[in-house]
Amino acid sequence: MKTKDQQRREFIKQSSLGLLGLTLLPSAYGQFAPSDRLRVAHIGVGGMGNSHMKWFSALPEVDVVALCDVDEMHLASSLKTMQTLQPGKKVKGYGDFRNILDRNDIDAITCATPDHWHAQIATLAFQAGKDVYGEKPLSYDVKEGQMMLKNLKKHDRIFQMGTQIHATDNYHRVVEIIKSGAIGNVHTVRLWKTGAPPNLGNPKSVAVPKGLNWDMWLGPAPYVDYMPEKCHFTYRYFLDYSGGFFADFWCHIADVAFWALEPKGLKSIVARGEKVEGIADTPKWIEIDYEFDGLNLYWTSEPPNVPGAAERGIGAYFEGDKGSLICDYNSREITINGETMTDIPEIPQSIIRSPGHQQNFVDAVKSRTQPESNLAYARSMTLPMHLGLISYRLGRKLNWDSEKEKFIGDSEANGLLSRKPRKPWRLVT
Repeated sequence: MKTKDQQRREFIKQSSLGLLGLTLLPSAYGQFAPSDRLRVAHIGVGGMGNSHMKWFSALPEVDVVALCDVDEMHLASSLKTMQTLQPGKKVKGYGDFRNILDRNDIDAITCATPDHWHAQIATLAFQAGKDVYGEKPLSYDVKEGQMMLKNLKKHDRIFQMGTQIHATDNYHRVVEIIKSGAIGNVHTVRLWKTGAPPNLGNPKSVAVPKGLNWDMWLGPAPYVDYMPEKCHFTYRYFLDYSGGFFADFWCHIADVAFWALEPKGLKSIVARGEKVEGIADTPKWIEIDYEFDGLNLYWTSEPPNVPGAAERGIGAYFEGDKGSLICDYNSREITINGETMTDIPEIPQSIIRSPGHQQNFVDAVKSRTQPESNLAYARSMTLPMHLGLISYRLGRKLNWDSEKEKFIGDSEANGLLSRKPRKPWRLVT
């Protein structure tokens, strides 16, 4: 006989419309039956984790029931915030995310931990029967992305990567215009993001603050003594945990290019860059050339020398044989035969607009259909980011076998496709 929690979760799975993957919800009546509510827990409740709390608690069919953080101060502050976001509802706090995964009454988690934890937590959540809304970047390395996809399929789970910009009308419209063929066959794409990591100096290690589980914060990464510069927000400027400014912004703007063009057959990667000053070791600036079948894609840390790029701190420039299109998060310009416009009304709307990135995830969980920023898509879009960083670290051009997902004739580069987690934290089996 099924438990009440199993019956409730089965009801959520079945309460959907097959048409377009949409879910029939009782929201029109202003309320949701307890069996139709989604119970969500948030793992990692620093800055972005608090955004997750606010986004999901604002959805009328969601109950936030648990929070987790290895920093007791973060956890206490976030639990207090939840009292204002969900007055009168009980939210339990944990220092170890595994306590959340052990709860059978939780349907889904969000993950906003440091990057080097993303893949293990998501994979363990899949194995525990939970769906995942995970922050970018998707994973720490290539093998982790493969592991995530394998487990998602095996356990029939739902995943949405937290690329909130993907939900915007602008990105949907850019994709429609590119796919329509209005600027012809696109042979070149230029992506960029200005800015650089901070100089963190050369500090020495200090005592671990009271209430911070530093060993668990490090988790699968190599052990080092604590210093504030390697923790919380600035962790992203160390290659043991992330990929710096480049990895932080790659998926936000590469997203529109990979959605519109679906590049295939990656052949080579060559990166040039310079380490930031001080203790951090991610790039101060980086340029990467990618060669795909029929497409050249370039990443730069400065705007390229093309019309409209100089005034955009982040952007994508599509070059086709009939014209060009430039865009950022909120704007676009199409140039054909010397005429520049912001839209082509004759091109019909062909992509269903997002109800909101978090709502898209909730609807997907209920209908058991994958959302827009699903794992298969997110992994293919994230893969070149990892390869670009490997080329930067080795300082040489790399040739890639896209079928085998291995570098050709380069054992040193292939060794950087994965990292063995630190022994106490090899949690995925």
